[in-house]
Amino acid sequence: MRLAPEYSRSQVARMIKAGLVTVNGAVARASSGVRTGDRVEVAAIPAGANDPSIYKEGDAPEIPVIFADDEIIVVNKPAGMTVHPAPGHPNGTLVDALLARFPELAAMAEPDGVLRPGIVHRLDKDTSGVMVVARTPFSRTALSRQFKERTVKKTYLAIVKGKVARDRVTIERPVGRHPIERKRMSVRSNAPREAVSHIAVLARFEATGADELGTSIVRVKPDTGRMHQIRVHLASIGHPCLGDPLYGGKLAGGGFFHRQALHALALSLTHPRTGERLEFTAPLPIDFVEYLAQKLFSANAQELRRWIELN
Repeated sequence: MRLAPEYSRSQVARMIKAGLVTVNGAVARASSGVRTGDRVEVAAIPAGANDPSIYKEGDAPEIPVIFADDEIIVVNKPAGMTVHPAPGHPNGTLVDALLARFPELAAMAEPDGVLRPGIVHRLDKDTSGVMVVARTPFSRTALSRQFKERTVKKTYLAIVKGKVARDRVTIERPVGRHPIERKRMSVRSNAPREAVSHIAVLARFEATGADELGTSIVRVKPDTGRMHQIRVHLASIGHPCLGDPLYGGKLAGGGFFHRQALHALALSLTHPRTGERLEFTAPLPIDFVEYLAQKLFSANAQELRRWIELN
């Protein structure tokens, strides 16, 4: 029996650990040997918490779908939505929304009972924008490999505190868990991992009202995908996202943003089955639109031309 490429080795290992695999009728162990003629069986993932019938449209939040075919689903995750159930966020998640609209995803639940069907990457709860979700085990394995090999290209927009001096900045600062505050990440971690972000300034805005130092809108293309990477990197050069109290202080929003001003604008990847290179874009959320409309209306002509050329 061949499970690859539909299932990765780690997924098969979890199936064994969950007791879903038997060899000649006996529950298998990871160390079990297999000989020619042995009968290996894989049981279906148990129903219950993963039963798609418990998810009904109307009971779960709606999610804008940018693209969907037999292998992948691309969505525009709104700010304020957690990707999958976790302590403190048991429902109202992206997974709930997906299961309500695509109930067959329940079959993609992890065999150890963790409900992350098709999730191959994440956005922070208060970061909006484009995400891809695998619709089959084959696509989950293929997409996970693309993220690991860094062939998925991501583009973010951030509105940050202050005027970023240089037009282009590459930040190469390893990121890891903060040595004291465990909910934070830091470039001064005791166990950092490589992290690289490429920053390009799209426009700079003069100080108005609560924006005492002015603001900038920047395009960020990360090479790596560490937790909170972009927020940590921007804060490390003195330009935290507006609305980000974790890395920018209590007044980081300037009275306008009530979440970090970070939006996953575009995602470029290779289709798992066809091999076609695809790019998806998520429209700007309303808080970005309103803020930029206010700022661009008063910006000078040179800034406006530059904004148009770079978008």
